[in-house]
Amino acid sequence: MRPRVAQAPVSPDDEREQASHAPTLRFRAGRFEAGTRALPAEVAVAISVNGSTHAVMMATPADLRDLALGLALNEGIVDAPSQVEGLEIASGEAGLECRLWLTPERAAGYVARRRLMTGPVGCGLCGVESLELAARALPVVAPGLLVRPEAIGTAMARMSEGQALGRRTRAAHAAAFASIAGQILCLREDVGRHNALDKVAGHLAREGIDPAGGLLVLTSRVSVELIQKAAVMGCGLLAAVSVPTQLAVAQAERAGITLVAVVRGDEFEVFTHPGRIAGAETTSG
Repeated sequence: MRPRVAQAPVSPDDEREQASHAPTLRFRAGRFEAGTRALPAEVAVAISVNGSTHAVMMATPADLRDLALGLALNEGIVDAPSQVEGLEIASGEAGLECRLWLTPERAAGYVARRRLMTGPVGCGLCGVESLELAARALPVVAPGLLVRPEAIGTAMARMSEGQALGRRTRAAHAAAFASIAGQILCLREDVGRHNALDKVAGHLAREGIDPAGGLLVLTSRVSVELIQKAAVMGCGLLAAVSVPTQLAVAQAERAGITLVAVVRGDEFEVFTHPGRIAGAETTSG
């Protein structure tokens, strides 16, 4: 029997203010002037599984149910939302806690990795207990998706238009899932790029949306952890505004993921598996 919640759960739409204003002294056109700057909220968020802490991260306090479920799916704690029996968020002076309760069948086979990730915001691999976990074998994403080149630029532009927190603060990452036509179906923001993608994963899982039917778009550089998350989600095309790391390219190649980066308007570069982009599949480098 699971223990009672020690603190009252908070509303999913009222987890805490996402941004606040701070006074600044601006230097513009050769003189100083008083001003204000919107700053994104950053709080400690603990993810616990059946009463045991699995991870502690710094995150933007919004869409935390999506974050908790997405992280659980992307890290293999559960294979499906149905294996989560309960999910509640408690607020305390030190931060927020996302409490996941697994079904008895799943809990019996759960072995905690004990990842305590206090430190850099949204750090994707801090605290893993072995190098093997950092270079884990990934599922290979099935082929089948075909996206027109202009849809990639459209998705990136629409994600930019929808970044409310990013516009207020200029300090938040965004991740989004788009249809093959470039229509944004889900957009999440966070101070950590890994957190933003986990939030997208959680939303898609809760809504029963198949990630294989669209593309992921990101505002950040592409590190290997983001490729790993896309592979676990089963999404075959990931597009980002910045450059990928060497390891990210190698992992995308092995996982069968089409990696698109350096997206600037209608221009971009394809690093792996061009066959999902119309016109690129017959072009040799």
